[in-house]
Amino acid sequence: MGRLRALRIAFDMSRPFHKPVRIQLGRVDRDRIIVSTADAASVLLRDWPTRESARRLRAMKACLDVIKHGKPPSVARNAFIAAAKEVGAYLDDYTPADSCH
Repeated sequence: MGRLRALRIAFDMSRPFHKPVRIQLGRVDRDRIIVSTADAASVLLRDWPTRESARRLRAMKACLDVIKHGKPPSVARNAFIAAAKEVGAYLDDYTPADSCH
């Protein structure tokens, strides 16, 4: 892989979602804030409660499409939200003011 392509992939992974997503994958006191495609991909690969889920697989593919094919981060975000809703992990779109409540 060329150096320029590697830099582009790193940039695409770190580009933030237009709105972070708040999920809860277990303990009630452990909300997680997902801010980018890289965050979403990491959670889907390492921490997801169900392995055999069509929505999880679609979300993983969407993350790859953003990382490798330059699709907008909203593609990964929308697929990630759908997968999170399927497993009951989606809480809401996160805004910093939420942390004060």
